[in-house]
Amino acid sequence: MRLEGKKAIVTGAGSGFGAGIARRFAAVGAQVYVADIDGAAAQTIADEIGAVAITCDVADGASVSAMAAEVLKRGPLDILVNNAGVTHLPSALEDVNEADFDRVYNVNMKSVYLTARAFVPHFKGRETGAILNIASTAAVSPRPRLNWYNASKGWMITATKAMAIELAPHGVRVNALNPVAGETPLLKSFMGEDTPEIRAKFLATIPLGRFSTPEDMANAACFLCSDEASMITGVAMEVDGGRCI
Repeated sequence: MRLEGKKAIVTGAGSGFGAGIARRFAAVGAQVYVADIDGAAAQTIADEIGAVAITCDVADGASVSAMAAEVLKRGPLDILVNNAGVTHLPSALEDVNEADFDRVYNVNMKSVYLTARAFVPHFKGRETGAILNIASTAAVSPRPRLNWYNASKGWMITATKAMAIELAPHGVRVNALNPVAGETPLLKSFMGEDTPEIRAKFLATIPLGRFSTPEDMANAACFLCSDEASMITGVAMEVDGGRCI
């Protein structure tokens, strides 16, 4: 029961890595808030694990503020996981349209600012808290034709380190995870199309020879957000089967 007595919110938890993290947190004792722009998906996961579902567009300041108000009126928060993310389809960098760029920017980057604005004062006031940002191996070893997604995740790592050094005196830890491509709804978007040939090409870049799973991410997230990692802040842990070696 590694997170017993802790309260955690996971964004983008209606599916994929976020759902895996929410499930794991609940299994080890945390009270979990399942946040997702898809309210029905959030409710499905929440019902499964005995959590609270919250509909939230993490790219919208008013929506994030409403989420924070809903969570904090129920008591203190211990853990914030910024997992929600999107990508653009594989394309030459100059061909990505402005709407797709803005969506990647707002969901992958602006959302971290918005959740920090909403929850960091609370963490500072309590002089404790753990923030986990989900970045990507794309930030460390970029894949071609995913340029602006790669860049957004590089921003996420820099933001994590900057947040960690600023918030350390307040007792707040900030870390990141760098997953490799996984069996999530985003996989097809990364690949452009899901065929055996393209899957084989992706897998050839992963030394352990498989995609990451929500369970892989959940186990790493559980450790970094637990008291066992109380001396760890500012890291971007690769959960990638060796892809970044």
